Amino acid sequence: MHRMKTLITHFLRAVALSFFLFIASAGVAGAIPSAPDFSSVSLDGKLVASTQLARRPYIVNFFASWCPPCRAEIPDMVALQRKYESKGFTFIGVAVNETVPAMRRFIDQNKINYPVVMVDDKLIGAFNTLVEGGVRAIPTSFVVSSSGKVTQVITGSRSKEVFEKIILDALRKTETPK
Repeated sequence: MHRMKTLITHFLRAVALSFFLFIASAGVAGAIPSAPDFSSVSLDGKLVASTQLARRPYIVNFFASWCPPCRAEIPDMVALQRKYESKGFTFIGVAVNETVPAMRRFIDQNKINYPVVMVDDKLIGAFNTLVEGGVRAIPTSFVVSSSGKVTQVITGSRSKEVFEKIILDALRKTETPK
């Protein structure tokens, strides 16, 4: 119980700090923000870093195993990862308010085939700067283009069809003209 209160306290502090940083850094209205630099180790022990994803479109999805809308979109993300990974696209899951053992079980049970990292203050802080008031709901997904720009922030779950359209648009924009 104490650990959960500590996690929630850290999360709320990160949200508040990010909000103030966002207000302080809000300079050019209408500018498309760059994706934040981040680096973390996935639960399967591999490095997941924004530098590795350069020139590739990806979606960073903040979620939790106990969140019904999050659980509802996971099978679609797994199917889309399988379909588009070879074309250069990937999802990155960011587990919020979870324990490592519980998340590992959830990944195994749901056959999640994309990297999943545990949220930390630095990671949530980086993405909080992209949303007025910070990430306050899950699922929240950040769509990043191959040019490294955050083209869309999605709060709430979306259907497979919506995610597939987003992925296809991002991949189309990645292709170079012949």
